[in-house]
Amino acid sequence: MKKIFLLIACLCASFGTKAQVFDDYFTDKTLRVDYIFAGNAAQQSIYVDELVALPQWAGRRHHLAELPLAGNGQIVMKSMQDSAVIYKTSFSSLFQEWLETDEAQGTSKGFENTFLLPFPKQPVLLEVTLYDYHRDARARMSHVVDPQDILIHAKRNSHVTPHQYLYRGGDPERCIDVAILAEGYTADEMGTFYDDARIACESLFGHEPFRSLKEKFNIVAVASASDDSGVSIPRLGEWKHTAFNSHFSTFYSDRYLTTSRLKAVHDALAGIPYEHIIILANTEEYGGGGIYNSYTLTTAHHPDFRPVVVHEFGHSFAGLADEYFYEEDIMTDVYPLDVEPWEQNITTRVDFASKWQDQIPEGTPVPTPPADYQQYPTGLYEGGGYSTKGVFRPAYDCRMRTNQYPAFCPTCQKAIEKLIRFYTE
Repeated sequence: MKKIFLLIACLCASFGTKAQVFDDYFTDKTLRVDYIFAGNAAQQSIYVDELVALPQWAGRRHHLAELPLAGNGQIVMKSMQDSAVIYKTSFSSLFQEWLETDEAQGTSKGFENTFLLPFPKQPVLLEVTLYDYHRDARARMSHVVDPQDILIHAKRNSHVTPHQYLYRGGDPERCIDVAILAEGYTADEMGTFYDDARIACESLFGHEPFRSLKEKFNIVAVASASDDSGVSIPRLGEWKHTAFNSHFSTFYSDRYLTTSRLKAVHDALAGIPYEHIIILANTEEYGGGGIYNSYTLTTAHHPDFRPVVVHEFGHSFAGLADEYFYEEDIMTDVYPLDVEPWEQNITTRVDFASKWQDQIPEGTPVPTPPADYQQYPTGLYEGGGYSTKGVFRPAYDCRMRTNQYPAFCPTCQKAIEKLIRFYTE
């Protein structure tokens, strides 16, 4: 009976919500909004940096007022005429990761953040919210965007970074557009970059469900040249002048490779249809990073390049969590055990029914013994999200856990497929 009432309530809610029609509210352009997220562990703020107009919209034209994933932050666009929600998107940010570090306890910093939104026909209200790991709002800011504002910086097609399409599934309006950028490749090394970008593309489409849904993607390689070859490795005292100033040792973690220069990243893509970003670093040093709805950044010349670029894209595109953990329990507080994580491939069992509970065959032990992983491909294996206890993953091994395992587990595959179809169907 409870399920019947729930179904009726959902139906009533759907009938009471008017689906947004893209052409009613938006033109075929992109509103790029650059923000500064700033503060420290005790207090955070959000500031508008710049508004940019790009000549084409490559994002979704349906499910406009829906979120595929909650993320660690959200942007809601509302019509100024009737306060109707006309677009939503979610994200995570390097700033929010930094807030959990020791440095953030006594130091204030600012981080660039850039987001792509459909360009409105009429003035809109943008509401930006950052959440902590308990899903409480840490910072919130609202501002009005008038599409007639003369200070919205219009980026034209006259200075487009050289690029080559590696794969075309179809029109940008019905495909997910992924841009692969060069970092630490000089102009003379662009032949090497295009070869590396092809390897990244092949690696991605070598995994399900990307392989089966390949026609729903466009992949473009963008030759963003650097003055220096290679990227910065602070622990070795090596600092390079590169297109996006990326470096290892982010938050003093030697293999964490990131960039905080997001405006430069997006400037390099102006005039090229794109939604998701992969940045390849010209180095043999091992490392990388992936931030949901921001970017993947990985090294291109380490032997583990192929699995790592796919793993990091699992973060940045699909919002998947790391499924590995540390025996020393050095990061056990990343996921509070009294809150269900928004990532679809880990659970604290607070709301396991919303995750992969329905994918576990009847008779599967819960928690699932690691020794029985061959008998139970999908289960509830303890250890994930960096913690050995209290956080569970769906499979014994997966692309989101180790570089050696050759595939995404069935639960991750299902989550990725659901997201691809959300964007394209």
